[in-house]
Amino acid sequence: MIPTREEMEQAFKMRHGKELQEKFSSAVVAVCGLGGLGSHIAEALARAGIGKLILIDFDYVDVSNLHRQQYKATQVGKSKTEAMEENLKEIAPYLNTEVHNVKITRDNAKELLEEADIICEAFDDAESKAMLTDVVLCSMREKYLVAASGMAGMGSANDIRTRKITERFYLCGDETSEVKEQHSLVASRVMVCAAHQAHAVLRILAGK
Repeated sequence: MIPTREEMEQAFKMRHGKELQEKFSSAVVAVCGLGGLGSHIAEALARAGIGKLILIDFDYVDVSNLHRQQYKATQVGKSKTEAMEENLKEIAPYLNTEVHNVKITRDNAKELLEEADIICEAFDDAESKAMLTDVVLCSMREKYLVAASGMAGMGSANDIRTRKITERFYLCGDETSEVKEQHSLVASRVMVCAAHQAHAVLRILAGK
Protein backbone atom coordinates (compact mmCIF):
# COMPACT_ATOMS: atom_id res chain seq x y z
CA MET A 1 0.00 0.00 0.00
CA ILE A 2 1.34 3.42 -0.93
CA PRO A 3 1.76 5.80 2.03
CA THR A 4 -0.38 8.92 2.01
CA ARG A 5 1.15 12.29 1.21
CA GLU A 6 0.79 13.25 4.86
CA GLU A 7 2.64 10.11 5.98
CA MET A 8 5.46 10.78 3.54
CA GLU A 9 5.77 14.40 4.61
CA GLN A 10 5.81 13.45 8.28
CA ALA A 11 8.55 10.88 7.66
CA PHE A 12 10.67 13.50 5.89
CA LYS A 13 10.23 15.98 8.72
CA MET A 14 11.16 13.38 11.31
CA ARG A 15 14.41 12.64 9.48
CA HIS A 16 15.39 16.14 8.36
CA GLY A 17 13.58 18.45 10.73
CA LYS A 18 10.64 20.67 9.77
CA GLU A 19 12.65 23.75 8.77
CA LEU A 20 15.14 21.91 6.56
CA GLN A 21 12.45 19.78 4.95
CA GLU A 22 10.46 22.87 4.04
CA LYS A 23 13.53 24.14 2.17
CA PHE A 24 13.84 20.83 0.33
CA SER A 25 10.12 20.65 -0.45
CA SER A 26 10.01 24.16 -1.92
CA ALA A 27 13.08 23.67 -4.12
CA VAL A 28 13.15 23.11 -7.87
CA VAL A 29 16.21 21.27 -9.16
CA ALA A 30 17.04 20.52 -12.80
CA VAL A 31 18.99 17.40 -13.73
CA CYS A 32 20.53 17.81 -17.18
CA GLY A 33 21.39 14.37 -18.50
CA LEU A 34 19.91 11.16 -17.07
CA GLY A 35 22.77 8.73 -17.56
CA GLY A 36 25.11 7.31 -14.93
CA LEU A 37 25.34 10.59 -13.05
CA GLY A 38 21.92 12.11 -13.61
CA SER A 39 19.83 9.02 -12.91
CA HIS A 40 21.51 8.59 -9.52
CA ILE A 41 21.37 12.31 -8.72
CA ALA A 42 17.64 12.32 -9.43
CA GLU A 43 17.03 9.30 -7.22
CA ALA A 44 18.98 10.76 -4.30
CA LEU A 45 17.11 14.06 -4.53
CA ALA A 46 13.74 12.32 -4.76
CA ARG A 47 14.58 10.31 -1.64
CA ALA A 48 15.48 13.55 0.14
CA GLY A 49 12.05 15.04 -0.57
CA ILE A 50 12.96 17.70 -3.09
CA GLY A 51 9.74 19.35 -4.22
CA LYS A 52 10.21 19.38 -7.98
CA LEU A 53 12.69 17.83 -10.38
CA ILE A 54 13.11 18.98 -13.98
CA LEU A 55 14.44 15.98 -15.93
CA ILE A 56 16.11 16.62 -19.27
CA ASP A 57 17.52 14.05 -21.71
CA PHE A 58 16.97 13.12 -25.35
CA ASP A 59 18.32 9.55 -25.18
CA TYR A 60 16.67 6.15 -24.80
CA VAL A 61 17.51 3.34 -22.38
CA ASP A 62 19.89 0.83 -23.95
CA VAL A 63 21.14 -2.50 -22.64
CA SER A 64 24.62 -0.94 -22.46
CA ASN A 65 23.30 1.53 -19.87
CA LEU A 66 22.22 -1.05 -17.33
CA HIS A 67 25.62 -1.61 -15.74
CA ARG A 68 25.80 1.87 -14.24
CA GLN A 69 22.53 3.76 -14.74
CA GLN A 70 19.38 3.72 -12.62
CA TYR A 71 17.22 1.78 -15.07
CA LYS A 72 15.77 -1.71 -15.33
CA ALA A 73 16.12 -4.32 -18.06
CA THR A 74 12.36 -4.03 -18.63
CA GLN A 75 12.82 -0.35 -19.54
CA VAL A 76 15.19 -0.87 -22.47
CA GLY A 77 13.83 1.10 -25.43
CA LYS A 78 11.97 3.68 -23.35
CA SER A 79 13.02 7.30 -23.31
CA LYS A 80 15.20 8.00 -20.29
CA THR A 81 12.88 10.78 -19.18
CA GLU A 82 9.88 8.43 -19.15
CA ALA A 83 11.78 5.60 -17.47
CA MET A 84 13.31 7.90 -14.86
CA GLU A 85 9.96 9.46 -14.05
CA GLU A 86 8.47 5.98 -13.60
CA ASN A 87 11.23 4.94 -11.22
CA LEU A 88 11.07 8.14 -9.19
CA LYS A 89 7.30 7.88 -8.76
CA GLU A 90 7.79 4.42 -7.24
CA ILE A 91 10.18 5.96 -4.70
CA ALA A 92 8.43 9.30 -4.11
CA PRO A 93 4.84 9.11 -5.41
CA TYR A 94 4.06 12.76 -4.66
CA LEU A 95 7.18 14.18 -6.28
CA ASN A 96 6.44 16.91 -8.83
CA THR A 97 8.28 16.19 -12.07
CA GLU A 98 8.67 18.05 -15.34
CA VAL A 99 10.22 16.07 -18.19
CA HIS A 100 11.78 17.26 -21.42
CA ASN A 101 12.76 14.60 -23.95
CA VAL A 102 15.01 17.00 -25.86
CA LYS A 103 18.69 17.81 -26.31
CA ILE A 104 19.58 20.86 -24.26
CA THR A 105 21.35 23.53 -26.33
CA ARG A 106 22.41 27.16 -26.07
CA ASP A 107 19.16 28.09 -27.75
CA ASN A 108 16.76 26.31 -25.39
CA ALA A 109 18.71 26.09 -22.10
CA LYS A 110 17.40 29.29 -20.52
CA GLU A 111 13.78 28.39 -21.27
CA LEU A 112 14.14 24.81 -19.99
CA LEU A 113 15.94 25.86 -16.82
CA GLU A 114 14.04 29.05 -16.03
CA GLU A 115 12.21 27.65 -12.99
CA ALA A 116 15.17 25.80 -11.46
CA ASP A 117 16.88 27.06 -8.32
CA ILE A 118 19.81 24.69 -8.79
CA ILE A 119 21.04 23.05 -11.99
CA CYS A 120 22.92 19.74 -12.04
CA GLU A 121 25.16 19.15 -15.05
CA ALA A 122 25.31 15.39 -15.68
CA PHE A 123 26.45 15.06 -19.28
CA ASP A 124 28.98 12.55 -20.55
CA ASP A 125 30.68 14.66 -23.19
CA ALA A 126 32.98 17.63 -22.75
CA GLU A 127 31.29 19.84 -25.33
CA SER A 128 27.87 19.66 -23.66
CA LYS A 129 29.44 20.21 -20.22
CA ALA A 130 31.23 23.33 -21.43
CA MET A 131 28.12 24.65 -23.17
CA LEU A 132 25.88 24.34 -20.11
CA THR A 133 28.51 25.75 -17.77
CA ASP A 134 28.97 28.76 -20.03
CA VAL A 135 25.23 29.40 -20.39
CA VAL A 136 24.49 29.16 -16.67
CA LEU A 137 27.50 31.09 -15.39
CA CYS A 138 27.23 33.83 -18.00
CA SER A 139 23.49 34.18 -18.59
CA MET A 140 21.80 32.73 -15.50
CA ARG A 141 23.95 34.11 -12.72
CA GLU A 142 21.20 33.97 -10.10
CA LYS A 143 21.18 30.15 -10.26
CA TYR A 144 23.52 27.57 -8.75
CA LEU A 145 25.36 25.09 -10.94
CA VAL A 146 26.62 21.74 -9.66
CA ALA A 147 28.79 20.10 -12.32
CA ALA A 148 30.98 17.00 -12.61
CA SER A 149 34.46 16.27 -13.93
CA GLY A 150 36.28 12.96 -13.55
CA MET A 151 34.71 9.71 -12.36
CA ALA A 152 36.09 7.16 -14.82
CA GLY A 153 38.20 4.09 -14.17
CA MET A 154 39.06 2.06 -11.09
CA GLY A 155 40.80 4.78 -9.11
CA SER A 156 40.05 5.28 -5.44
CA ALA A 157 36.60 6.61 -4.66
CA ASN A 158 38.31 8.83 -2.09
CA ASP A 159 39.82 10.88 -4.93
CA ILE A 160 36.36 12.19 -5.78
CA ARG A 161 35.56 15.43 -3.98
CA THR A 162 33.37 18.51 -4.11
CA ARG A 163 35.05 21.84 -4.71
CA LYS A 164 33.44 25.27 -4.54
CA ILE A 165 34.71 27.15 -7.60
CA THR A 166 32.71 30.38 -7.20
CA GLU A 167 29.85 31.49 -5.00
CA ARG A 168 27.30 29.63 -7.16
CA PHE A 169 29.42 27.03 -8.96
CA TYR A 170 30.42 23.65 -7.49
CA LEU A 171 32.47 20.94 -9.20
CA CYS A 172 32.40 17.27 -8.19
CA GLY A 173 34.79 14.49 -9.26
CA ASP A 174 38.53 13.79 -9.32
CA GLU A 175 38.90 16.41 -12.11
CA THR A 176 41.41 14.26 -14.00
CA SER A 177 40.11 10.85 -15.12
CA GLU A 178 38.58 10.56 -18.59
CA VAL A 179 36.72 7.66 -20.15
CA LYS A 180 38.88 7.66 -23.29
CA GLU A 181 41.98 7.15 -21.13
CA GLN A 182 40.55 4.86 -18.45
CA HIS A 183 38.41 2.82 -20.87
CA SER A 184 35.73 2.20 -18.26
CA LEU A 185 32.90 3.63 -16.24
CA VAL A 186 31.80 1.53 -13.28
CA ALA A 187 28.63 2.06 -11.31
CA SER A 188 30.32 2.32 -7.93
CA ARG A 189 32.61 5.22 -8.84
CA VAL A 190 30.03 7.03 -10.96
CA MET A 191 27.54 6.74 -8.10
CA VAL A 192 30.05 8.28 -5.69
CA CYS A 193 30.34 11.33 -7.93
CA ALA A 194 26.56 11.51 -8.35
CA ALA A 195 26.17 11.35 -4.57
CA HIS A 196 28.59 14.27 -4.23
CA GLN A 197 26.48 16.29 -6.64
CA ALA A 198 23.20 15.45 -4.92
CA HIS A 199 24.69 16.21 -1.50
CA ALA A 200 26.03 19.53 -2.77
CA VAL A 201 22.48 20.41 -3.81
CA LEU A 202 21.15 19.57 -0.34
CA ARG A 203 23.92 21.55 1.38
CA ILE A 204 23.19 24.59 -0.79
CA LEU A 205 19.52 24.40 0.14
CA ALA A 206 20.45 23.98 3.80
CA GLY A 207 22.61 27.09 3.63
CA LYS A 208 25.84 25.24 4.35
